[in-house]
Amino acid sequence: MNLHGTRSTALVTGASGGIGEAMARQLAARGANLILVARSAARLQTLVEELAQQHGIRAEVIATDLSGPGAGESLQNEVEARGLQVDLLVNNAGFGGFSEFARQDAQEISEMIAVNVTALTDLTRRFLPAMLQRGRGRVLNVASTAGFVPGPLMAVYYATKAYVLSFSEAVNEELRGTGLSVTALCPGPVETGFQDAATLNESRLMSGVTRLAVLDVDTVARTGVEAMLRGQGVAVAGLANKVQVSSFRLLPRSVAARIIAGVQARRGP
Repeated sequence: MNLHGTRSTALVTGASGGIGEAMARQLAARGANLILVARSAARLQTLVEELAQQHGIRAEVIATDLSGPGAGESLQNEVEARGLQVDLLVNNAGFGGFSEFARQDAQEISEMIAVNVTALTDLTRRFLPAMLQRGRGRVLNVASTAGFVPGPLMAVYYATKAYVLSFSEAVNEELRGTGLSVTALCPGPVETGFQDAATLNESRLMSGVTRLAVLDVDTVARTGVEAMLRGQGVAVAGLANKVQVSSFRLLPRSVAARIIAGVQARRGP
């Protein structure tokens, strides 16, 4: 993958599975070198070896817990120490939690904000200036259709994704005319380990009619990568999700919140 005739290097956070791994595979297939980031280096090592052999690219692993203090600085320092530069920044790392806010674990809330908001913002600020100096680059931030509405029973997660969406749109506008762009990818439910981690399988969201909007991970990753390369500001993955987002925009937010509360209510026995 080339930007202005030069082979690009993509840094992908949360690359050990799900959307992040699928994006890494698609970027590698397009010829991009990779810097894959996750908490566990062991889970990434097999992937980078496979992709390097299949596609003739350079692929590296950096193990970093993005919820920790100074994680962004540490990651940037390691990238520079290896003599690498980031042309494509994919802020994919993130997680959710399914609970009434008043009962949600305080540490989980802090870590969710640290990964979903703080790390994403920090990494964008750290790598974007060098892209501007070179006159080429792309940022892809994984938001969610959750970013368009309030989310009872996942209040903090929905709020973090609203931040990602608003932040991405604003910075993308600031970059108008530079040749750079920021894309917010907004998938709905995706068949990954996210639902298990967030205990979403306890809710109505992952059952019944709602499952019609569930997409496979490769479709979501392809939507995001292609939108990023086009310089598209916001990409909602899947027709059903596009219709849903358009519908919610027409409703008062109080009504949207009540609908989401019903959709995400815990399933009965």
